[in-house]
Amino acid sequence: MENDLNVKVSEEIKAPVSKVWQALTDPAQIKKYLMGTDVVTDWKKGSFITYSGEWKGKNYVDKGEIIDIVPGKLLHTTYLSGMSGKADKPENYANGVYELEDNGTTTTLTLTQDNNKNVQEQKHAEENWKMVLTGMKDMLEKKAA
Repeated sequence: MENDLNVKVSEEIKAPVSKVWQALTDPAQIKKYLMGTDVVTDWKKGSFITYSGEWKGKNYVDKGEIIDIVPGKLLHTTYLSGMSGKADKPENYANGVYELEDNGTTTTLTLTQDNNKNVQEQKHAEENWKMVLTGMKDMLEKKAA
């Protein structure tokens, strides 16, 4: 997935890996840090995953597939935004790879996303993912306090 237009963002979270993993895979928690998004999947390799909700007054349904899942370590999904205007074709799906690193009392969560077509898309995706990971960090650290 290495490419100049890929996005890679990391956040160190003051929470154990188990709590960060739960935040990645629990629809109730996802809704809190992912802008009210409802996530539906069975969290199994090869399964479909959908994200739906409302953004700026517009309903959306985004979708993808779970490519790989290693509890506490890795979640790799594909993703197509329903609001992107892109056709539902394999080449329009992005890969989103979440990697968790156990640092003892903290967890480093790194998200890498590919398939950005230009620098503007890349910057938008980077800002979005930074906001999402910061939201997760804030949610988990407030719970721990």
